[in-house]
Amino acid sequence: MSVPELIRIVSRDSPMALAQVERVRADLADALPGVRTAVVPVRTTGDKWLGDLAQVEGKGAFTKEVDAALLTGEADLAVHCVKDVPADRPLPAGTAFAAFLKRDDVRDALVQLDGLTLEELPAGSRIGTSSVRRVAQLAVSHPHLECVPFRGNANRRLAKLAAGEADALLLAVSGLERIGRRDVISEILSPEAMMPPIGAGILALQCREDDTDLIDAVSALGHPDTHREATAERMFLHVLQGHCNSPIAGYARVDRSGELSLRACVFTPDGKVRLNAHEWAGRLDPATLGTSVAVALLRQGAREIIDGIPH
Repeated sequence: MSVPELIRIVSRDSPMALAQVERVRADLADALPGVRTAVVPVRTTGDKWLGDLAQVEGKGAFTKEVDAALLTGEADLAVHCVKDVPADRPLPAGTAFAAFLKRDDVRDALVQLDGLTLEELPAGSRIGTSSVRRVAQLAVSHPHLECVPFRGNANRRLAKLAAGEADALLLAVSGLERIGRRDVISEILSPEAMMPPIGAGILALQCREDDTDLIDAVSALGHPDTHREATAERMFLHVLQGHCNSPIAGYARVDRSGELSLRACVFTPDGKVRLNAHEWAGRLDPATLGTSVAVALLRQGAREIIDGIPH
């Protein structure tokens, strides 16, 4: 195996994305002593556009420019949040995932400057989030709260909260941890209270398919259980063929005995209809589990819900 002396890593240029790259660089330094790394930051469409993502073909809004740098040879390795990588279509031709890193926290956090919890927020409080998944779930669990559109990286959202543009924020625990801001969390919501997005808390490494030496080298950074979870979740989303306005949530989990399960939901935007499925893999491989859970939701009417939402 001939590993290059320099590995150029491409990533979004947001503070969180660059923090994620530093984690990968540290892991690579441990796994491949003597190999140097360099960062190739790019500004993605999703980072430039602060309106509704559906207006800029939301799918791939955070990945297209990263993929391009990989395919044109400007970079050798891409770092992605799996939740941002479209699963309803294959990865760009000529690329492949080389590793899924050990999964971080999948849960969402409430950020409220006075330390209040969701239950303590008074009626009419404004929750900053542009996630259709969060909006649908809050509409049912806390109908007295108002969701207001909030886009931008986590630091920008925290600044908008401090400026009074909302009374509280919902953000991913893993994202806040990556930028060293766990201190702002006032409450961590259980997955039962706020079902996470597909791919939550997972970082993936992507390479050019023909770069087999690099794929072999970085695959050592992969985490087998996370790989199983990501495979099940992404196949679920692939079969479901959702769009960026579809409130879809779910997560796979490998328990201590090694058993894999997948719990997933499809919602109407107002949250009033919620389809649920939860299955254990048993002897099924992860991709087949993902397919089975998607089919269970399609049997309940998920296609009609998804297709009935404007996008």
